[in-house]
Amino acid sequence: MRILILGGSGLVGRALAADCVKDGHAVSIVCRHPERAVGMGSGIEVVAWDGHSAAGWGHRVDGADAIVSLAGESLGGRNLFQIFFQRWTNAKKRRILESRVNAGKAVVEAVRSAAKRPSVLVQMSAVGYYGPQGDEAVGETTAPGTDFMARVCQAWEQATAEVERLGMRRVVVRTGLVLSMRGGLFPVVLLPFRLFIGGPLGGGRQVFSWAHAEDHRRALRFVIEKQDASGAYNLTAPQPVSNSELGRAIAKALHRPYWFPTPAFVLRLVLGEKATLVLDGRRVLPRPRPGFRRRC
Repeated sequence: MRILILGGSGLVGRALAADCVKDGHAVSIVCRHPERAVGMGSGIEVVAWDGHSAAGWGHRVDGADAIVSLAGESLGGRNLFQIFFQRWTNAKKRRILESRVNAGKAVVEAVRSAAKRPSVLVQMSAVGYYGPQGDEAVGETTAPGTDFMARVCQAWEQATAEVERLGMRRVVVRTGLVLSMRGGLFPVVLLPFRLFIGGPLGGGRQVFSWAHAEDHRRALRFVIEKQDASGAYNLTAPQPVSNSELGRAIAKALHRPYWFPTPAFVLRLVLGEKATLVLDGRRVLPRPRPGFRRRC
């Protein structure tokens, strides 16, 4: 297969690209910052993107088999300072929203111009689609939330809806926290424990919906290759955990204490609205799907 991965220089894109190339598929990574795609390995083409159109890469869609759209401004930040101290200003929130919507518009532009269109588009989204839900279990048919992240996810998903009218199969993947030592937010979650100051965030009862990086990669391959896979999928483990349960498991694995609580008001004071990422719970459950076996 020929596979295009839009926004593929991050944790998820790198893992998916390497796995596809290993199995003999041709992969092109389309990203705004090609310099961040160093070390992608042989067999992976890296193409520059302007961040808002199909210029320079859209012709590669013609004759391709699949598109995976992962592109979007980082929610937390790209370094420790940004993660812990960069707030969601109005400008930052605008970049978060527009980067995702622009990516969707670029995909639609490329698909519309292709003489031979790909058979499938895998559109990334997030469990933030459902908004803060506390301890209530939610599934793919649950109505979307109304907070900022829910509105972003709705716009993100809607941006590529037109490809279905153009005859393509479309899969929307609403993913939870990806657990990987190679990047993403999980190494940041580990940091306080490595420094012997790990403990509950806020009340510690908020639920984290997560997916192991290996399962996440395998699930993406599953929805790309399974011809009857379409619609929304919650890409999460069937056993969500509370912040306290996750923290205690990390402390035990690292042989660190679990004792240093961070009150919710401190997190809101430091992070502002971004504190929702760690303080608001979502018990997001996937529907069982025939043909895909989970490790978790």
